[in-house]
Amino acid sequence: MSQAVVVLNGNDLTIRDIVAIGVGDKQVALDPAALKRCRASRRFLEEEVAAKRIIYGVNTSFGPMCNKIIDDAQIEELQVNLIRSHAAGLGDPLKDYIAIAVMAVRLNTLVKGYSGVRVELLEHMQWMINQRIAAYIPECGSVGASGDLIHLAHLSLAVIGEGEVYYRGELQDAAVLYRQLQRQPMRLSFKEGIALMNGTSAMTALAAFAIFGAKKLLNLSCVNGAFALEIFGGIDDAFDEDLHRVKPHPGQLHVSEVIRHLYQGSGNITLRSEMHELIRNQKSAGPVFETSINVQDVYSVRCTPQVLAPVAEAVEQASRVVEIEANSSNDNPIIIPEKKKIIHGGNFHGQSIGFVMDMLCMAVATLCNISERRTNKYLDKNLNEGLPEFLIPGTLGLTMGFMGAQYLATSTTAENRQLANPVSTNSISCNASNQDVVSMGTVAARKAFKSVSNAKHIVTLEVLAVLQALSFRNAERLGRGTGRIYQILNNDFTPYDNSGIFHNELVRLRKILFSSQLFDDLLIYWED
Repeated sequence: MSQAVVVLNGNDLTIRDIVAIGVGDKQVALDPAALKRCRASRRFLEEEVAAKRIIYGVNTSFGPMCNKIIDDAQIEELQVNLIRSHAAGLGDPLKDYIAIAVMAVRLNTLVKGYSGVRVELLEHMQWMINQRIAAYIPECGSVGASGDLIHLAHLSLAVIGEGEVYYRGELQDAAVLYRQLQRQPMRLSFKEGIALMNGTSAMTALAAFAIFGAKKLLNLSCVNGAFALEIFGGIDDAFDEDLHRVKPHPGQLHVSEVIRHLYQGSGNITLRSEMHELIRNQKSAGPVFETSINVQDVYSVRCTPQVLAPVAEAVEQASRVVEIEANSSNDNPIIIPEKKKIIHGGNFHGQSIGFVMDMLCMAVATLCNISERRTNKYLDKNLNEGLPEFLIPGTLGLTMGFMGAQYLATSTTAENRQLANPVSTNSISCNASNQDVVSMGTVAARKAFKSVSNAKHIVTLEVLAVLQALSFRNAERLGRGTGRIYQILNNDFTPYDNSGIFHNELVRLRKILFSSQLFDDLLIYWED
């Protein structure tokens, strides 16, 4: 069966497409109509160069040196000099699948037809993506204002056959690989170096992966909220539709609806209508008596829709912004041939991405807060309503159960709270004060990607605690949705009894939860 293909036209690349291309589930093709626009853009640029127009980055130098006019004989050399000088990143490299996604996003923005590059360059990038040749891109360097100059300079090195690349998971010299594949590297013409570099593609690709993971986390957090309600015999009216309609935040309405759907048919839920008589039957002599029945559940159970409402809305907002950015022309200058315009501006600025990535970090930290608190409730004998201390199935004291594992959730939640501090407000002037307001969008996207990865640890532990708790009670009376999910997950679960290493259980379950399509099929996260 042939591999699925995403046809790039500069207009409708989605987050799912970016991730699928990056991990190798899809290849790319170029839309013929888009290529026609690109040819028109290039022809107009060539006419303007021939007419001796002064065009930034084509026959001028860069940044504050833009008043230095370059002779036509050197304008191709100018592009290569820009790439080599700005390939100045350090730090761990981006994963090869992210580097491929970066190139796919860059290709999509160029295919839109307003950058003035030749079709030959677009076809070369298409070939690199489909061959899974990933540029070596160090993670540190971008201020996210004149685009991701450092990151995309390293990507551009791979295009021209310099530096290092990943091929089939192996890091090797780019020039050697080109010879092995009997392919010539790209020789850039005027405008093409700056068109490759002057954009937001690195922060956008990182943001796409962060959002993709955040959606799975949100799905799982809804599932875990429903499980907590069932394990503790939670009260139904906290999820009543009428309750949420009088505070109609879209995320709150959605999360409460999802959780109601998950526990539908449950025999574990406490009905408010039946509580009054049960409580009154416990009455003892005197003006006050104490009931053993919860009148209200703790916030980590009862307030799940209210806590996750802004999380859901933040993920949705971030998704919209990132997909707009991925389908934008974000270099400089912009060429609009049908209007005979070459426009100098700042579409390379990444403030929109930086802002929503900081917001996503806040959302993920909030999701971690409620997950960590629910895990604590399962483990603390003073809070867990009769479950074994630390969910220990064996001899208390001789075996430790989930005692040690809780530190993972606690410490990582603290780390994510720190990552929730904004970086997009931390503008620092640079480039001889030419770039005097910068976005730090790529730092924010890297931070969000790390925050999502951390959150997967926390939520994985909570799911493991849920399965352990259900091994003690209530599994046979789960609702239709929670019951179905439990049956799937329980097939690969054995209650932890200290006979093995806890780390191994976490690794195995984390892979099941986040490396499969399991929770993509539950229709938990809503999309327009």
